[in-house]
Amino acid sequence: MSEPLHNSSPPEAEQAAKRKHDPYKALRYRNFRFLFIGMLLASIGDSMLNVAVGWEIYERTGSELALGFVGLAMIMPVFLFTLPAGQLADQGRRKAIVLIALSVHFIAVGALGLCSYANTSIVLIYGCLVVMGTAVAFNNPASSALMSQMVPEEAFESAATWSSSAWQLASVLGPGCGGLLIAVAHSALPIYIINTLAVLINICLISLTRPAPRKVSEKKERPSLRSLGEGVRFLRQTPVMLAAITLDLFAVLLGGATTLMPVFAKDILQVGPSGLGWLQAAPSVGALCVTFIIAHRPFKKAGRALLLAVAGFGLVTIVFGLSRSFWLSLLMLFLLGGLDCVSVVIRSTLLLARTPDEMRGRVSAVNELFISASNQLGGFESGAAAQYLGPVPAVVFGGIGTMIVVGIVSLVWPEIRKLGTLRPNEEALTEASEEEHERLMNA
Repeated sequence: MSEPLHNSSPPEAEQAAKRKHDPYKALRYRNFRFLFIGMLLASIGDSMLNVAVGWEIYERTGSELALGFVGLAMIMPVFLFTLPAGQLADQGRRKAIVLIALSVHFIAVGALGLCSYANTSIVLIYGCLVVMGTAVAFNNPASSALMSQMVPEEAFESAATWSSSAWQLASVLGPGCGGLLIAVAHSALPIYIINTLAVLINICLISLTRPAPRKVSEKKERPSLRSLGEGVRFLRQTPVMLAAITLDLFAVLLGGATTLMPVFAKDILQVGPSGLGWLQAAPSVGALCVTFIIAHRPFKKAGRALLLAVAGFGLVTIVFGLSRSFWLSLLMLFLLGGLDCVSVVIRSTLLLARTPDEMRGRVSAVNELFISASNQLGGFESGAAAQYLGPVPAVVFGGIGTMIVVGIVSLVWPEIRKLGTLRPNEEALTEASEEEHERLMNA
């Protein structure tokens, strides 16, 4: 099978090399294009929705505690159902699970719109948010695992990169568009309508995809508490992936720059709401720029890149904490987002490329659980540290802690330092995926 490749003429070899390093590889597959467009629209809609719900709750109650319950209503189902959802994604039809979860999400957003229009009890709004959180808990592991059926293995890194770009672009556009719509309409209702349409389009696009059939495992695993925890056991036995997730977990947990941005904008940099808007947009803009760089220049020494990125994340966090210049702070947040993007792409690609297909749902579920926990606990840790130490020491010590964690991880899991390309046995996989490449291109 490999002989024709070795004996190919220079133009053919050049063409093969181009395909191998194609920065838009994943986007050339019809399935992934539908998935990407749907993901982008839904992410923008969700970013706008977050603004709308926060604004409406605070407008109607004037209570900071009521705002806190918004996050609690969304995150509780994620903690409760993510692991069972991962098991379901490994044993059921992933596309069907995603479509059902999105349909529930669609109904919940529509109900939010009705609650807003009818000015119903706040309790009903929280109920809708709990239903949305439940839909997210079941959707995320299944959609992460489904991506591996949308592109061949040689396009996993490209798929992870462009998926990250969709979320980052939504983070830039969504809050601004949401705030503008509320300012114009003096109501959150238009945002609920737009988000409902975005979820509906996402459902339609995913319905049109034709995922590659999954490889059937010889040993059919029955649902059990043991199989539920297989994702955790697999990560414990895979040092490279465990190291990548640990780095990301502690970077988010200790790096409190984004959580404390309102404090820095008002009290330290004294730039007001408009300056806060720029500061909040900077990380996503930085991540978006780095996404395009990664797409064109794939990682050759991914382990070293990951360690340097997370160490750099800690360093720019320290500089941000000490800065009294708005422009320097803006630059540091831009770099912060870019370095975080490196970590996200490497971790996402490792999850796709190095997890057996029959375990992708459960491993993705553990990853989602780590991300959710680090985001929520990181915000709490930053707020608590700022309360007792002050915002500047809280951010600076968080950056120092992140750099210490990088050193510990590189010593505990030396395999991460030696990690080269993100796909195992890349040369062998290039040949093996030729047939899959042709089949998916024609899907």
